[in-house]
Amino acid sequence: MTSVSVKDLTLSFGAVTVLDKLNIDIEDGEFLVLLGSSGCGKSTLLNCIAGLLEPTDGQIFIKGKNVTWLEPKDRGIGMVFQSYALYPQMSVTKNLSFGLKIAGLPQEEIDKRVARAAEILQIQPLLHRKPSELSGGQRQRVAIGRALVRDVDVFLFDEPLSNLDAKLRTELRVEIKRLHQSLKNTMIYVTHDQIEALTLADRIAIMKNGLIQQLADPMTIYNEPKNLFVAGFIGSPAMNFLRGELREGVAGIDFVSNGVAIPLNEYKAASGLVPGRKVVLGMRPEHILVDANDGGQTFDAVVEIEEPMGADNLLWLKFAGINMSVRIAGNRRYQPGAQVKLSFTMSLASLFDAESELRL
Repeated sequence: MTSVSVKDLTLSFGAVTVLDKLNIDIEDGEFLVLLGSSGCGKSTLLNCIAGLLEPTDGQIFIKGKNVTWLEPKDRGIGMVFQSYALYPQMSVTKNLSFGLKIAGLPQEEIDKRVARAAEILQIQPLLHRKPSELSGGQRQRVAIGRALVRDVDVFLFDEPLSNLDAKLRTELRVEIKRLHQSLKNTMIYVTHDQIEALTLADRIAIMKNGLIQQLADPMTIYNEPKNLFVAGFIGSPAMNFLRGELREGVAGIDFVSNGVAIPLNEYKAASGLVPGRKVVLGMRPEHILVDANDGGQTFDAVVEIEEPMGADNLLWLKFAGINMSVRIAGNRRYQPGAQVKLSFTMSLASLFDAESELRL
C-alpha cells in the first residue's frame, strides 16, 4: 500500500523552478532517504509534503487522502527539524506534551504517550530536566520524541543529525534505525550525508536540480548507478573515472584510454557496446586489486600517496595519465614511487556514455 504519493509536483519562486514535475510513491512502512547536495530540492520536497510550502502545481497524497492544501496539523505527520526547536523554559516532559495539550487530548492519554516515547528513546531519566541541561544528542532525542507522541503514520526528518559531532551522529543513526524497525512507520529522511543514506534507507532518491536522478535500494545505487552524477556522488572515496572509447579487441570489446586497453568481457552491459563510442569507465577503489598475482591481466601503475586509515589503506596511484584511488588492507604498506600491478574487477565496473552520461 502506498503511504505517501507525490504527483507531478512543481514548485517555482518567480522564474526559478526548484521542483519540476516530480513524481514519487513511498510504500507503507518504508524508510525513504532524499539525498543530494545543498540546493538540490530535497528539503523543499519534504517541506511540501509537510505543508510548510505551497506547491505551484501537482498533488500530494498521504494514506490515499489528498493533502495538497491541508494545514500541516491535519496531514497526520510528525516532523523532526535540523534545529531542535525545544522550548527552553519547559522541562522535557512539557516539551513532549505541549502539542498534545494544545490539541485537547485528555491528560491520561498525554501521560501514556509521553511515557511510551520516553521508553522507546530511553530518555526517562531526563524528563524533569530543561533543554539547557541536556547534551546535543539528548536534545535531538527529545525532538524526535515530540514527533513520536503524535502517534502518526508518517515521520519526516530534515537533516536531524547535522548539528551533532561524529560520535553522536553514529549513535543516533543507530537509534533512528531501531526506532523504524520497532514502529514500522513510514519515514522520509533528508540528508546530504551518503553514509546516513546507505545505512538507514530501504530506498534512496538521489536528487539534483529538483529532479530525482535515481530511486532504488542502497546496493543498487552503489553498484549500478544510473548515470555519471549518481556514480560520482555515492561512495567515499569517490569512484574513479577514466575517459576513453570502445574498440574491437582480441576477444571482444575493449575500453581504451591513453594507450591502455582493458577488456570488457566480464562487464554486463544493459545495452550493446559499439566500437568507436566515447565512454567513461567507472571503478570503485575497492574493486581495483593491487599486486593480486591471480594470473589475470595486469596494468602498470605508480604509487604517489599512501593514506593509512586503520582497517584499510588508501593508495593514490598514477595510472593511464590520471590519478586513481585504490583501497587495500590496512596491513599492506607501499612507499611513494613504488611500482605496482593493477587488475580490475570488471563485473563490478560501471560504463557510461560520454555524451548522455547514462549507464551502458
